[in-house]
Parts: sequence; structure tokens; C-alpha cells
Amino acid sequence: MNDLDKATQENVAFMIEAIKTKLKMASAAAMQASNFNMGSYEDIRDIYEIVASKDKFSISEVEALVSELGKLRNV
Repeated sequence: MNDLDKATQENVAFMIEAIKTKLKMASAAAMQASNFNMGSYEDIRDIYEIVASKDKFSISEVEALVSELGKLRNV
């Protein structure tokens, strides 16, 4: 298990992959860990913890979470 208290690119990659898997994102290819900078680490972790804590998501919840991730991406 990763130590998510440490802001590392590896942890960002781990969390993004976990989020993509759990949300079954259709556009997962567009959501690469390298698209996020370390300044967004805490926000990514917050989203990860929300996703990890639930078993099922409504369509609107998935859209909201993906939208928040999109705002954190470097374009």
C-alpha cells in the first residue's frame, strides 16, 4: 500500500489509476497521472478518498468527480 501522506508523482499515479478504475471512466485514456502537478496533490487525494469510500456512484456523482479532476489537470 502506498503511503499517501507523501506527495509523490507515484502516489498521484496510484490515485488517478484507482479513481479511473473505480469510476469505470470511458475517457480514462485522457486522464493520465502526468497531466497533474504536485500542487494539486491534496485535491487529488480528497477525490481519491471520496471514490475509495463508496461502492456505487450515480451518473451525476461520476460527472461531478470527473469534472473536478478535469479542473486539476494541466492542459
